[in-house]
Amino acid sequence: MASERIQKELDNLKRNPLAFCSAGPVREDLFHWQGTIMGPPDSPYSGGIFNIDIQFPPDYPFKPPSVKFKTKVYHPNIRSSDTGDSSNSNGTICSCLDILTSKWSPAYTISEVLLTVCNFLVDPILDCPLEPEIARIYTDERSRYDDIARTWTQIFAIDGLKE
Repeated sequence: MASERIQKELDNLKRNPLAFCSAGPVREDLFHWQGTIMGPPDSPYSGGIFNIDIQFPPDYPFKPPSVKFKTKVYHPNIRSSDTGDSSNSNGTICSCLDILTSKWSPAYTISEVLLTVCNFLVDPILDCPLEPEIARIYTDERSRYDDIARTWTQIFAIDGLKE
């Protein structure tokens, strides 16, 4: 059932591509996808191309996919420092993005997940940051936050793609 559902969602993404994000299987593996999120315009992430890794569980859609940023991003809810804990490594998205955890429903699609993650870039959830210092800077020194996020976007999501 999972592979049929994933194939249906892939077909839907091909027929109805999203404006600022895309995704598809890695080497024909329906359960492992790579996605791309374009940095939202009028944000410190503008112009950046952010790669994400998507893993579908065998019991999808009854369990949510796992989504992790592969491109380093300056954001309060995305792990940017290595903790040594593989479950909480670089690129991990905070569990407060509840569409990927407690609020998951089989009615959700990967298109909705991609759009939510894209919106999440510009609308962080400050109640449960993975990076408390980044959340503090976002709250107390917003222009500094934007400058740092722009710099990281330039280094990791624009220049880093040229290598």
